[in-house]
Amino acid sequence: MAVWYQRLIWFSVGLALVVIVLGAYVRLSDAGLGCPDWPGCYGELIPTGIDDGDIRTDFPDRPLVETSKAWKEMVHRYVAAVLGFGILLIAFIAWRNRNETGQPIKVPLFTLAVVVFQGLLGMWTVTLLLKPVIVMGHLLGGLLTLGLLTWLGLEAARNGNDARRIAWPAAIALIALVCQIALGGWTSSNYAALACPDLPTCLGQWWPEEADFREGFIMWRGLGMNYEFGVLEAPARVAIHFTHRLGALTASLIILAVTLSYWRKAQPASPMRTACVAVWAALATQVGLGVGTVWFGLPLAIATAHNGIAAALLLTVINLNNLASRLPYKATQPG
Repeated sequence: MAVWYQRLIWFSVGLALVVIVLGAYVRLSDAGLGCPDWPGCYGELIPTGIDDGDIRTDFPDRPLVETSKAWKEMVHRYVAAVLGFGILLIAFIAWRNRNETGQPIKVPLFTLAVVVFQGLLGMWTVTLLLKPVIVMGHLLGGLLTLGLLTWLGLEAARNGNDARRIAWPAAIALIALVCQIALGGWTSSNYAALACPDLPTCLGQWWPEEADFREGFIMWRGLGMNYEFGVLEAPARVAIHFTHRLGALTASLIILAVTLSYWRKAQPASPMRTACVAVWAALATQVGLGVGTVWFGLPLAIATAHNGIAAALLLTVINLNNLASRLPYKATQPG
């Protein structure tokens, strides 16, 4: 496999990470509806013809122009478009070289399909007015794109011709992490990040009595509602936030148990031990940022970093899975 093809994959991995962080920044700075239309912004592909404070009667749902928010949203779209082109190029090269030994074809084509669907989710995020299930799906789609590209890069670097098997302990850690990231997306999209403003308790209680879990996890509430700044009452937001905390504890314990198991079985200075250390470093940073997000009242920098490190943690767990899939069967089992 050509070196430049591998470099294109890793460039796309880096770009996907940038897109995810930019998306978090746009969402957390309340710029998700900075452009009320898609793919342009107030009818322009480059929003140079709009002025701050203009009243636009042609966009009654968003009549007041805020240029700073418009540019944040459009920069995110521009970078995402470059990423999409890069993935299209990866898929094209993979298809053209499909008869070469060691050239994967299914993962590049599936990644292309995912990024096309991501474009649709990006459109629906705007046109459906930040509907939480769409926003959460858009986040997960971005992370799936990042994960697939990372897997492609790891396979290229580690000889993807070797036999593979699912290493269930590592796979369970990955599933737990993805579920927790989904909870984080649900928390953010419902503006519930500060529903529990104290630590380690929630509203002074270890189990908040006022939490409304049923209302907090209704996935679909119909069309036509503007979800900017959230529509849920406080008890529902408390339930969402508290569930995210419980999920963080559960996912952390699962990931720690799995990595400790692999650490004990691995040889000193082996790639597996290095992978475990990377997981621990990312996990510790992520937990610290989560605490800081609440402790300091959702500062934009910390909240954005919390999203970025979640993506980095995902990469470390994917790396763990890739290494574990190459181990002998007994070495992939817990114990």
